[in-house]
Amino acid sequence: MFIRRGVRFILTLFMAAVIVSSVTMVVVYFLLSRGPSVPRNATLVLRVPSVLTEVNAGGLLGQVLGAPPTVRSIVDNLHKAAVDDRVSRVVLLPRGGQALWGKIQEVRDAVMAFKSSGKPVVAYLEYGGDQQYYLATAADRIFLMPTSPLDLMGVASYELFLRGTFDLIGVYPDFLHAGDYKTAGNLFTEETFTQPHREMSESLNADLFDQLVLDIATSRSRPASEIRALIAEGPFLPEDALAAGLVDELAYEDEVLARDAEEQQPISGQDYAKVSLRSVGLNTGPKIAVIHVAGVINTGRSGYNSTQGSVVGSDTVIENLREARNDSTVRAIVLRIDSPGGSAIASDVIWREVVLTRADTPVIASMSDVAASGGYYIAMPAQAIVAQPATLTGSIGVVAGKFVVGEAFSKLGANIESVSQG
Repeated sequence: MFIRRGVRFILTLFMAAVIVSSVTMVVVYFLLSRGPSVPRNATLVLRVPSVLTEVNAGGLLGQVLGAPPTVRSIVDNLHKAAVDDRVSRVVLLPRGGQALWGKIQEVRDAVMAFKSSGKPVVAYLEYGGDQQYYLATAADRIFLMPTSPLDLMGVASYELFLRGTFDLIGVYPDFLHAGDYKTAGNLFTEETFTQPHREMSESLNADLFDQLVLDIATSRSRPASEIRALIAEGPFLPEDALAAGLVDELAYEDEVLARDAEEQQPISGQDYAKVSLRSVGLNTGPKIAVIHVAGVINTGRSGYNSTQGSVVGSDTVIENLREARNDSTVRAIVLRIDSPGGSAIASDVIWREVVLTRADTPVIASMSDVAASGGYYIAMPAQAIVAQPATLTGSIGVVAGKFVVGEAFSKLGANIESVSQG
């Protein structure tokens, strides 16, 4: 009798917990789906995070926890704000620098497009590195924190070479590559730059530096030669950056946000992201499917692992492509690629599916920071390929190899023997 009462009590608690959880989820979903209340004369405060991603966890949990903004959410916010009569200005807050430049350029292009609406946009720099300043120059005015330097110093890249370390411990990196500029294996096989590797790195840096100079010069209405000379003098103390005309005013964030505070009410980018595009008259045309390929390409399902980070699974991409092309309401597909490549087999499987898809539905490949090796290969069948000027792409070729560890094992007193049959 006592056991039955205990079981009944536990079941009652379990059912109550399920009901409470379900009701809570419904209430949270309802509150989130209602969208925010956008005040009149709103100031849209857009924080650009130190790590910009193409996709995030999303879903209800992501909304509850406040998932960080993606490239698309920031760009969409700017597009909405340009036509939304309730938004009167934008305050842009660039944070830490990104590893690459393609995403930053895409956000910068969206800021420039927003300015065509005639609404003002100002940028506030808590710290001004090359990328933060580059993005900020798209704004009408730039504010720098009074105690923060402006570290405008140009473009540099660093390469690590481990061959000397492997020689010390008795490991031989046995790698082969096809293509002089297929340098991924150089990390293991070389002690320093090969001639093609150095040529490639110097060419990329020179091209990126030219883009940086030209865009800053255009936005700040200064000659390119003058910007080059200023970068050569960097970094700058706040007062020197102001005197050089690189920034317009020194102020703290609260002072920037307080400008015209009585007439304008702030709304965060996170809240404004809940305003649908359709509610402001955008996205009313034919349906376009966006399929993300963000991460290292591998076989199987997309996900995340500790060694490779984000993984693009060929099975997942194929399912998405088939679902989109079998949907009669989808008029075109955008394959959004942010991948350095990966498995040649998985890349070829995706390539084949893109070939089959384009026969039924137009496919446009859109490149983010990087679409190299397999990331470029899967883009080739698309009817059109679109990239940012700073997108890293190409890297045509193949690299494969193994590590011969027999000598290292001998030094450690280890021995490997095998038994085989057939």
